[in-house]
Amino acid sequence: MNDLVREGYNKIAEVYAGQRDLFKNDAYLAQLSAFLHARARILDIGCGAGIPVDRYLLECGFRVTGIDISEKQIEIARRNNPGAAYFVRDVLDLRDGEFEVDAVVSFYTIFHAPRENHAHLLGVIRSFLSPGGLMLITMGSSNWEGTEVFHGVEMFWSHFDSQTNRALIEASGFRVEVDEIHSSGGEQHQILLGVAL
Repeated sequence: MNDLVREGYNKIAEVYAGQRDLFKNDAYLAQLSAFLHARARILDIGCGAGIPVDRYLLECGFRVTGIDISEKQIEIARRNNPGAAYFVRDVLDLRDGEFEVDAVVSFYTIFHAPRENHAHLLGVIRSFLSPGGLMLITMGSSNWEGTEVFHGVEMFWSHFDSQTNRALIEASGFRVEVDEIHSSGGEQHQILLGVAL
């Protein structure tokens, strides 16, 4: 399924980059930013083209590293945000302790990984943070797995219900500070802000 996601986003990179602003997350990014010190290090997992999330964080003065499975998305992100560092990576290949950051953000990404891997991935994210570090992520809000046409390409999605998501996050070593269902563009996402214990 990783190849399906990679190839899909490579094909639609330009179109998706132009439409990602449909989902406004500034309020949640502002909540995250309020907890962070100046020049905090932030890892964006599934950064896409680096807009709007990374642009927002860079404008706040934070140091941003972004990773994405799509080579094309990373190419665009580097062009959009020369002040950030970007790398092509599959989230399922991330290793414990590979990054050391003050916060992790991940919008519209985790649910592209098979849900049986979500607990492990959340544990890996926790390993990037010291106690008090922050994680701001979106997850699916209902129990579903399968493929759908997305911007003209076949795309894979895999997620649990919101209660299971929260339980996985807490079991991974986070205290949940924000847990909301956000509706936008005909879609619903669960937005969670966690503090590493």
